[in-house]
Amino acid sequence: QVRLVESGGGLVQAGGSLRLSCAASGYTFSRYAMGWFRQAPGKEREFVATISKSGGITDYANSVKGRCTISRDNAKNTVYLQMNSLKPEDTAIYYCAADIGVMIPRIPGHVDYWGQGTQVTVSS
Repeated sequence: QVRLVESGGGLVQAGGSLRLSCAASGYTFSRYAMGWFRQAPGKEREFVATISKSGGITDYANSVKGRCTISRDNAKNTVYLQMNSLKPEDTAIYYCAADIGVMIPRIPGHVDYWGQGTQVTVSS
């Protein structure tokens, strides 16, 4: 079955960087768009970034544009999220997502598959 396993979360000071990874298995990775969402305590899950099947097209939420870079390695069945200049408001559980569409839908309810999430905490 489809399995998405995130890693790389942790505690970092404001201004620092983290690189999240999501290892996929159980399906043909290169046939799915991939992306990242996040959910802060008491808030709804929100879109962060998406990347097309080939990796040629990316899109970001305005809140992370210029600070985050999504990439994928289809040979390793892995998608990454490089996060720089982190802010306390970036604190959330970050979820990996996979979807058969061209890009990940921005509406969480429309996403095909989810990982279990990895916690990112940014201290001020």
